[in-house]
Amino acid sequence: MPATIRDVARASGVHISTVSRTFSAPHLVNPETRVRVLASAEELGYRPNRAARALITGRTHNIGLIVADIANPFFPPLIKAAEGQARHRDYHVFVADSNEDPATEEDLVHALAKQVDGVLLCSPRMSNGLIEQASREVPVVVVNRQVAGLPCVMMDVGQGARDAIGHLLDLGHRRIALLGGPRGSWTAREMRRAAGAAARAGGAELTVLGPNQPTETGGSALAEPVRRSGVTAVLAHNDLMAIGLIEGLDALGLRVPRDVSVVGVDDIALSRLTRPRLTTVATPNAAAGRTAVDMLLQHDSDGPRGARGRGAAAGDRRTTAQVMLQTELVVRDSTGPVPSSGRGVPPA
Repeated sequence: MPATIRDVARASGVHISTVSRTFSAPHLVNPETRVRVLASAEELGYRPNRAARALITGRTHNIGLIVADIANPFFPPLIKAAEGQARHRDYHVFVADSNEDPATEEDLVHALAKQVDGVLLCSPRMSNGLIEQASREVPVVVVNRQVAGLPCVMMDVGQGARDAIGHLLDLGHRRIALLGGPRGSWTAREMRRAAGAAARAGGAELTVLGPNQPTETGGSALAEPVRRSGVTAVLAHNDLMAIGLIEGLDALGLRVPRDVSVVGVDDIALSRLTRPRLTTVATPNAAAGRTAVDMLLQHDSDGPRGARGRGAAAGDRRTTAQVMLQTELVVRDSTGPVPSSGRGVPPA
């Protein structure tokens, strides 16, 4: 027969309410008592009833995590790190995939709102206005996007784009293409702004191709437009597009980096396995997942969720901090000196 809360109270010499507080609000229990209760619970194999605890505390101890495309290798390290950090805080994570669709994303937020204590929106496709509305229904932390007045964890893709363009300029490239990401993407917008400024400062011409789907197929489809453009180097929205582009260029008889240099963004595992190995901008995905969980749970000691109310209600001290995590250029084999002609290979 499974151990009960009464068994734990008897074994640790405390009242049942103290055992309950140890699991629902440990910060309210004397540290020595808490250690004793937890030791007794471990010895007896006791596991608290999460549903009953939710009724008492007003918290579900669940977090919703919505990603734009779970098949994109960018997201699994972030998801894994967020789940580990949540588990360390005695929370569970529900993962949902919006399939790059803002309407699906909005529906998922509404569906999760009453089942979780907060939602992590990762690379959201909804408008800022809809994200702000969602935050009035359930606490939200935005990952990989900046929304004024809301807690956000961003990766400095702007600096990453500047570093990538600077690397290409150092190799002599002056005709560069930027493969844009999906419409409405904060990352795509930041990369375009930063890459354009860096190219102008270096006396280079930047050709923007996009918006595009951030997939291998999306990159492969751009091989012919890249060839027609006459550029000698390409910065892709992400590694998947860069890898797809290299495959497409190869099918056209163009070699990377002999004919065209290619840089990706994300540093997914595939970027180290492709041939040539991909030069890329590494993004701190795992750190973003852990930071987002910590930011979401920062308000968790304010009392039961029902007492906090919705949005910016009185007594709700949720953080509105915005954290920018650093990116890093990783130079491998897909970039090289500009071709001696100074132009990319012309159309056949």
